[in-house]
Amino acid sequence: MKLIKTLIGAAAFVGMASTAMAQATPAIIFDLGGKFDKSFNEAANAGAERFTEETGIAFREFELQSEAQREQALRRFAQQGNNPVVMTGFSFATALDTVAPEFPDTNFVIVDMVVDQPNVRSVVFNEHEGSYLVGILAAMASKTGKVGFVGGMDIPLIRKFACGYVQGVKSVNPDAVVFQNMTGTTGAAWNDPVKGGELTKAQIEQGADVIYHAAGGTGRGVLQAAADAGVLGIGVDSNQNYMQPGSVLTSMLKRVDVAVYDAFNDVNNGEFTPGIQVLGLAEGGVGWALDENNASLITDEMKAAVEAATADIISGKIVVHDYMSDSACPVD
Repeated sequence: MKLIKTLIGAAAFVGMASTAMAQATPAIIFDLGGKFDKSFNEAANAGAERFTEETGIAFREFELQSEAQREQALRRFAQQGNNPVVMTGFSFATALDTVAPEFPDTNFVIVDMVVDQPNVRSVVFNEHEGSYLVGILAAMASKTGKVGFVGGMDIPLIRKFACGYVQGVKSVNPDAVVFQNMTGTTGAAWNDPVKGGELTKAQIEQGADVIYHAAGGTGRGVLQAAADAGVLGIGVDSNQNYMQPGSVLTSMLKRVDVAVYDAFNDVNNGEFTPGIQVLGLAEGGVGWALDENNASLITDEMKAAVEAATADIISGKIVVHDYMSDSACPVD
């Protein structure tokens, strides 16, 4: 009897995998911090949900709980015929480089890292361009001439946000002081709002009155601490203006939702292409958020300054230094 049940279970698994393959059901794996981190992962989830709303095609998902699950989750979705398999975060690179060659007929998409495999799309963003814009706004909003930055995990990608931000601040006020802190050196740094709040309070005590975070779920603590102290925060990835209405100056938008939505759609329409996809200001991949929650904080002068800088970056008149290509940030 036990053997019969095992055989039935195996047959059901094979049937489920075959069905998934026939329907090309997409899948997404969320990085540490979870899909409701109100930031990076949540933006990715929004793109997946939009795809389902428009097409009626459901997607499968998995929220990573440990580093050990990366390769396991990738292989499981590929074995079950999901296509594409999208993963949110640079930390999937090693696992993907191992798994992708095993499933040449599966399309994989990684956000924030380049993996050179013929069936992989690598989506990277010009975060430094969007960070430059919110740096302009921070400098124009600051009354003390001192602003702050709180990063999540101390990696080159997050330094890229910080460097772009400092350049934007200094373009308005060359004498401005920019405090910078990173939350940690492990994945736990993405989901530590308590420490994010502590770092923010320390910067405020030094005179910072606008603090930008690029810290995932840790950013909740940054925005809360800023609001509690009566200063301004700046959100990241998703539009976080609503989290502390009237206290969030703006949010640097990183359109991870577009990357996920396009990947799902491209496979569904038979138009998937591998290779490197770069999303910057010119492609609408980064930007800044203006809505009813922060409209009273953005003056016409501030809006005009950001619009002018956007045009100049797209035209090449302004070249924002990319920390990932050269770690010597010119105005750090």
